[in-house]
Order: sequence, then structure tokens, then C-alpha cells
Amino acid sequence: MFRLARAGLVSILLVTLVTGCMSPKGDTVAEKRQAAQSMRSETLAQLYQIHPYAKTQIDQAVGHGVFSNIGINLFLLSTASGWGIVRDSRTGRDTYMKMYSAGIGPGLGVKDFRGVFVFTSESALDQFVEEGWDASAQADAAAKAEDKGDAWAGAVNVAPGIKLYQLTQYGLALQATIQGTKFWKDGDLN
Repeated sequence: MFRLARAGLVSILLVTLVTGCMSPKGDTVAEKRQAAQSMRSETLAQLYQIHPYAKTQIDQAVGHGVFSNIGINLFLLSTASGWGIVRDSRTGRDTYMKMYSAGIGPGLGVKDFRGVFVFTSESALDQFVEEGWDASAQADAAAKAEDKGDAWAGAVNVAPGIKLYQLTQYGLALQATIQGTKFWKDGDLN
């Protein structure tokens, strides 16, 4: 019983640490915005190196979002938090956002990853930015790579009008799942 209580306490502590990672580094709003923009540039450069055609896709898209996420899975509890920036290609406007996810399932580990969303429809982009987005409502579409081949290899459909590339420190992830994840505007940075 003591081990179970200790594991629960450690899980709660780790969840608290992860939720503290929900904004870019920096002391001021300007520094945090700059950190988000730098993360976006670095992540896109990594994606383009791994998957060169992604640059064409993003250049032709209605918009794109790049998120930095840290996830922890400890015994039966998993959680992730992060932040990102969404660019509306039509207006050039950036929107700073946050994300959080939680779930239950066996596992142990920490995962630092980046998610690159490509918005292929105006309504998908507008809804994601203006209303936030709850990936759990899109569970039936998650991790379904229906567009195989050269055009969208490496990306998965996560919702109508939204594709996702997920990168880890080791490159492009083989699977991109975002079930149970909520995205919303960052009230401090916008």
C-alpha cells in the first residue's frame, strides 16, 4: 500500500512539474514571444530536413501551428503540456497558444516532442484558433495516415482540414496521437 501511495505522490508531483512547462521561457511577454518564434523556426528547419516536401505543403496551406510539448507517463497516469504558435498564412498573424493533455494507461517515461499542424481549410484554422480545439473529440480521426505516398508521407489526418507531423529529438515520429489534448489561446501572450 505504501508503494502505491508513493507512486501516486510522485505522479502528482510530475504532473505539477509538467503543467509548469506551459509557456515559453522568458521573463517578459516579448521574450516569451521570441522564444516561441525561435522554437517554430528550429522545428520547421528540422521538419524540412527530414521531410523536404513539407515546406511546399506549409507554404501552400491556409496556416500552420508549431507546438512544443513535454509528456510524462508514470505507471497509469500520463500527462503532457506545452505551448505553441499558429500562423495564419492569409493575414500573416501569429496566435500564441497553450495545450494540455491527460490520460490513463500503463507506461513509464518522458517524451519531449514537437507537433506541426498544417491547416488545409480556412474553417479548420479559424476554429482551432478562435474556439480552441479538443483532440478527444477527434479521436476517430487521430493517427490515421490515409494520405500515404509523396504528398503527405509522414503526416497524419487528425481532423478534417488538419494534418499533423510529430517530431521527437530523434526525427519524425512513427505515430502521431493527440487524443485527450486541449488547445487554447494564451491569454498572456496575445
